Amino acid sequence: MPRMLDVSDEVRAEIGDEEADRLLAGETAPGSYDCTSCRTPGDCEQERTSTVLFIGDETAVLAFAHAGCLPSQVVKVTEEQLQGAVKSISGDTVDLEPEKAVPEQAVLGVTSGLILIAGELHPALVVEPTAPVVRPGSSGTSDEFLPLLIEQGFMPVTELSSVPPVLHGWSVLLAVGQLHAVLQPGAVEGRPVAWWQAHQPLQVTDGWRTAANKHQQVLMFAAPVGSIGRQPREDLLRDALDKAAAGGRLVAAALPLAGT
Repeated sequence: MPRMLDVSDEVRAEIGDEEADRLLAGETAPGSYDCTSCRTPGDCEQERTSTVLFIGDETAVLAFAHAGCLPSQVVKVTEEQLQGAVKSISGDTVDLEPEKAVPEQAVLGVTSGLILIAGELHPALVVEPTAPVVRPGSSGTSDEFLPLLIEQGFMPVTELSSVPPVLHGWSVLLAVGQLHAVLQPGAVEGRPVAWWQAHQPLQVTDGWRTAANKHQQVLMFAAPVGSIGRQPREDLLRDALDKAAAGGRLVAAALPLAGT
């Protein structure tokens, strides 16, 4: 059975046509693998599989993911992060030119909930990385998650007293009543690309979906790692958001709703 492997143009450009063709021919691709996104087993002879190239400052690791979890892409990480991840990523280390690297994609935790603002319930997504996010191409270790989002148009929030402004070009993709992705403008003609994509579509409550359809937008709040945590109830989530805002550790924007 032919291998159901996807090698994107950007991955091919980094590894070269010869190595890409060897992958597609099955010479160097594993039959089975652990998905680099959801960490569950996959088989590129039985299901669509993406090649994901993690690039450090001097080396890179080629990994594999279920196509439903991640598209084939290049992901920029620090050399320290890459070496630490080698133990958990199933792939080969290769030499690369670091100047060809592209911006890193953070590992993000996303929680949905209804937030009361000015007496009205609004659908919200709360985003918190699982680790500090360094600036792409930087050798530093400081967490740049909020500054990077502010540069994209998100606004610092000191209290949850009013709805944040709409961030045009970004959107939240809701399809068949499930949350699929947060989209941002892409480099090609502003065409939307996934800033965050669910491993599997996330279920949302009927109340959340009703509020999203009513407002035709979703409020997105983002905080650095360790600020919010996984809160089991919406009142606890609100308390965590209030504390993060008061501490200057929260940014937000209203994102238009895409889908229903």
